[in-house]
Amino acid sequence: MPASKFDPARLRALSLDLDDTLWPIWPTIRRAEAVLHDWLERHAPRTARLVDLASMRRLREQVAGELPGLAHDLSALRREAIRRALVSAGDDPALAAEAFDVFFAERQRVECFDDVKPALERLASRYTLVALTNGNADLERIGLAPWFRAGFVGACEVGIGKPDARIFQVACERLGCAPDDVLHVGDDLLLDVAGAQGAGLHAGWIERVPADAPAPQRLAWHGRDLLALADRLGA
Repeated sequence: MPASKFDPARLRALSLDLDDTLWPIWPTIRRAEAVLHDWLERHAPRTARLVDLASMRRLREQVAGELPGLAHDLSALRREAIRRALVSAGDDPALAAEAFDVFFAERQRVECFDDVKPALERLASRYTLVALTNGNADLERIGLAPWFRAGFVGACEVGIGKPDARIFQVACERLGCAPDDVLHVGDDLLLDVAGAQGAGLHAGWIERVPADAPAPQRLAWHGRDLLALADRLGA
């Protein structure tokens, strides 16, 4: 059921996407992949020689295509890609767990957009926040967990990702709110905006990079950064 007309005075909580909403994800992934490759050069040199950064990425995409049941679990997909690379090179596949841990630790070294921390401070002072993501960020390691009092709802945990309505429903349950009392904000028009609207939440689109697509109808908010959202909500 679609949300009613957006009224900031009725809003009780926010769900926020993470990757490309709070930080740019691809610089982080590229750096983490490079750190992983450096580790492989030291601990599994045959794999490092056989599988460069580009071919490791292609292997991960191949794994994702072959194992659609793991689409909600990016960590499992990455770990399996590393395992297959090790096997193909004749290295010990048991190294995949440690290699993934190296990648995962670097993946948490994100650089938040400048507006994020001051905006979270303002928004969390007025609303309960929950993180809602298809990714595998760790808010504790990143240092943003204190602002998300309702915690983290991830596709890996739920077993399904955005835009499926079920993950939005879990977020609302975690918040203790009806969908109509929640505003979800994210950067992706399908995963975040259409997904939230389909689940009965209000939807906000953060357009950090100008998009060719027009703004969808029924948006509760549309802006370039989260400080603009805080201003809009009077937080």
